[in-house]
Amino acid sequence: MTYLFNQPSAFAAELIEGFVAANADKVRQVTGGVVRSTRSQPNTVAVIVGGGSGHYPAFAGLVGQGLAHGAAMGNLFASPSAQQIYNVARAAHNGAGVLLMFGNYAGDVLHFGQACERLRAEGIACEVLAVTDDISSAGKDELEKRRGVAGDLCVFKAACAAAEAGHDLSKVLQLAQHANSRTRTFGVAFSGCSLPGASHPLFEVEKGRMELRLGIHGEPGIKETDMPSANELAEIFVERLLNELPADIPQAEGQRVAVILNGLGSVKYEELFVVYRRVAQLLEAANLQVVEPDVGEFVTSFNMAGASLTLMWLDDQLETLWRAPTNTPAYRKGSVLVAEPLSAADRIESMEEALPAATAESQESAKRVLRLGDIDAVAGDGDHGIGMERGVLGAVEKAREVAARGAGAGSLLCRAADAWADKAGGTSGALWGVALTALGTALGDRQTPDAQRVATGVREAKEGIMHFGKARVGDKTMVDVLVPFSDSLNEAVAAGASLTDAWLKAAQVADKAAQDTAQLVPKMGRARPLAEKSVGTPDAGAISLALIVNTVGDLLKEHSASEQGA
Repeated sequence: MTYLFNQPSAFAAELIEGFVAANADKVRQVTGGVVRSTRSQPNTVAVIVGGGSGHYPAFAGLVGQGLAHGAAMGNLFASPSAQQIYNVARAAHNGAGVLLMFGNYAGDVLHFGQACERLRAEGIACEVLAVTDDISSAGKDELEKRRGVAGDLCVFKAACAAAEAGHDLSKVLQLAQHANSRTRTFGVAFSGCSLPGASHPLFEVEKGRMELRLGIHGEPGIKETDMPSANELAEIFVERLLNELPADIPQAEGQRVAVILNGLGSVKYEELFVVYRRVAQLLEAANLQVVEPDVGEFVTSFNMAGASLTLMWLDDQLETLWRAPTNTPAYRKGSVLVAEPLSAADRIESMEEALPAATAESQESAKRVLRLGDIDAVAGDGDHGIGMERGVLGAVEKAREVAARGAGAGSLLCRAADAWADKAGGTSGALWGVALTALGTALGDRQTPDAQRVATGVREAKEGIMHFGKARVGDKTMVDVLVPFSDSLNEAVAAGASLTDAWLKAAQVADKAAQDTAQLVPKMGRARPLAEKSVGTPDAGAISLALIVNTVGDLLKEHSASEQGA
């Protein structure tokens, strides 16, 4: 269980405050995360890492000289929003472009991708790299689908050392890709983790048993076995990883490897050393030369009891980058000359963006749009319901603020979209941010929304979500509802139906589509490795979308009735 917290909803924000207060000589807080508090070399690449909180020392603990320039920090186990990532990247930018790095989780892919596009649109060169070291999460023929776990550190270290050495963005990216292609991790769990305020862990392991092939977001493993001894666990680790030799390595023997034995939150260092004793023996027996191994906690899963082993096969370039000195709150290596601290003038953050002018009609529409924030979105699959609630509340708060400042319907929706994505985090936060932005852009601030503009906005929301999320109908996601809903709405509007009638008809289609997802096998996201277990249960994102469009339909019907009564 989790012992020390105040309000569970404030836990992530308060941990950032405390972390910065304890490490002010190395980091400073910005909106969305932390950046270095020391001056970086001008005209060098800035490397931004990030993901959900709950994985310390990833990601904030890796910010400092020789490692990351900044870390975007989402809520517990939820990816940071595109806005958070953008804010951190802008604050850390040194003039030579930005590399955004993260574990390969759907929400992170969406949010970091959106932030990258926004930075590029502003003329800042930007690239993204998703770490894919977890051998458990996909087969050798689908390396691009693998998750990023403790191997994050190996890949981050290579990229950041390259940036520190003054390489340009294309070279930093190439070296990071090279490190990623040579990094492999395998993990196990002995018990699940419990988030602050939760009455039970996200999953449980039977006493005396061990879960193999787990994730770091509270996902259970795929296979269960008897609890091994320390030596037996070391043998499992090494055997699995040596069977995963990267394609460009000619043979397993005679190679140099970087090694990380990682505790996932509750396994003590002394236990890890007992395991590493046998790991070292096995690697030596395999004629592998270990270079500067690390044993400890590097990428955790809050307070999960478990461990993982990571190997990065080295060549001369990667060994130089691995050995390069670094000085961060949680990771130190070699000797670093302490950089000059930033001055107060360097720490100024941007002011609130001005709102565009809106017509009186659009301002009145914005007030009606604001009523949609009264939705009670509770649809739970772990953190989905919590994330949806945070997103809705954040969007409503922002919508009220900009409505009071005279925003039109389009601007209100776009600002609410940013707030939803920022507060919710995760995949759903990113997707709802895309959806509301598309709808707001279609409505604009100059004209009263009509059926055609709304239908167009919904269609563009569908296209945007499918572009960023890469999901298709049949993948068991919200897209399984959004596509038939959008198609039905646009067909009805094209046939001359009113917005209310078209929406209500499309909402019925959405209901059926959401329930039909129960028979699908997930092909994307965290649920994909546990695919068969979800059959018989509808997708939470699909259910959320169906609930929301039905609530909007009720409001449209109510508004239509009041107009007729008048």
